Amino acid sequence: MAQFRHGDRVGSTIDQVSSRQLDQLNDLIIQCSRCPRLREHCTQVSIDKRKAYIDHEYWGRPVPSFGDPLASIMLVGLAPGAHGANRTGRVFTGDRSGDFLFAGLHRCGFANQPESIGREDGLSLTGMWIAMAAHCAPPGNKPDASELASCREWLIQEMDLIRPRVLMALGGIAWNAVLSALTDRGIDTGRPRPKFAHGAEACFDDITLIGCYHVSQQNTFTGRLTEPMLDEILTRAGLLSG
Repeated sequence: MAQFRHGDRVGSTIDQVSSRQLDQLNDLIIQCSRCPRLREHCTQVSIDKRKAYIDHEYWGRPVPSFGDPLASIMLVGLAPGAHGANRTGRVFTGDRSGDFLFAGLHRCGFANQPESIGREDGLSLTGMWIAMAAHCAPPGNKPDASELASCREWLIQEMDLIRPRVLMALGGIAWNAVLSALTDRGIDTGRPRPKFAHGAEACFDDITLIGCYHVSQQNTFTGRLTEPMLDEILTRAGLLSG
C-alpha cells in the first residue's frame, strides 16, 4: 500500500505558529458549552457508564481534533461515540468504528500503528488531521441542526489553519457540514450542492471533497463498507493531496 507524506510545509515558522494555534483551538473546543443538550448527555453518559467500562474514568467533555498539524488531508467524522471518544477523549478511539478506521489509516501509511486505544498509546498520524462535524457525543448519534451550526465555527477555523488540499467526509452529515463550512468561508459550492455518495468527489478552487461511508458498525458489520473500500478512498485522498 502506498505511503503518503506531507510536502514542502515542514519546518516553516508559519507551520510552527499554526501548530500552536491548533493546540489553542483544541483547548477552546474542550471548554465549549454552547449546546446544553449535548453537554448534559455527555456528562450523564460519563456517570452512568457502560458495564464493560465501569472502572474507567470517562472524558465526558467535547472531544478535540487530532492528527498532523502539517496534514494535507482533513478527515471529517460525525461526532464522538458515547463510550468511545467520549470515554477516552480522543476521536475514533476506544470503539469498533475507531478500530476499523485506524487499521485502514495504518495500512495506507497515515498512522504509525493500527490500534487506537487511549490518549497515551503512542498513536501519531502523518499527513492526516481528523476533525468532527460535532465535538460532543449526541443522543442517538444524531446532533441537531443548531448543534451542527454551533460546531461549524471550529471546523472553519481548522480549515483556515490546516489549509487542506483534500477534505474526506465520513457519511452524509459530515459531507453537508463540510459544504456548509466551505460556504461560510466564501467558497461557492454550487446550486444544487453536490450530493453525498461513497466515492463522490467535488472540487472547489484548490480543495477536493471526497465522500466515504461512515466507519460505523452498521456499515462495517453489514458489508456496506469493507476494508478494500476504505483503503480505496484513503488511497485516492492521498493521491489527490499531491
